[in-house]
Amino acid sequence: MAMKSPGLTLEPAVDETAALSVAACLFHGFSDASRLAIVRHLALGEHRVVDLTEHLGLAQSTVSKHLACLRDCGLVESRPLGRASLFRLTHPEATLDLLSSAERLLGLTGDAVALCPVYGQAATQRTSEDQP
Repeated sequence: MAMKSPGLTLEPAVDETAALSVAACLFHGFSDASRLAIVRHLALGEHRVVDLTEHLGLAQSTVSKHLACLRDCGLVESRPLGRASLFRLTHPEATLDLLSSAERLLGLTGDAVALCPVYGQAATQRTSEDQP
């Protein structure tokens, strides 16, 4: 709560390092192409794991793993439907706003992000080739 004195407002101190760390965690949740594909598909509405595997061409275990990550991040939630679960975006409007902003920024940067030597496509390919 802000304290007021004549001509002076004291706002509570924000731990900027902690806030940036949390923001980095959010973006890490979106850092996998499969997770992004799942999020974009869930923007269309609720889906079962089997629907997502069929639409996206991903293995059931992959979809389940990424949905668990997205759920742990608070980005998706589920509700039971018989023996299955229906997954949906927790905050669809805010998520779509973020994805739209990302697309706009990518349009402005051109190929720079894809060509980035640290996080670009070539770096991602090197990393995946190093994995067993």
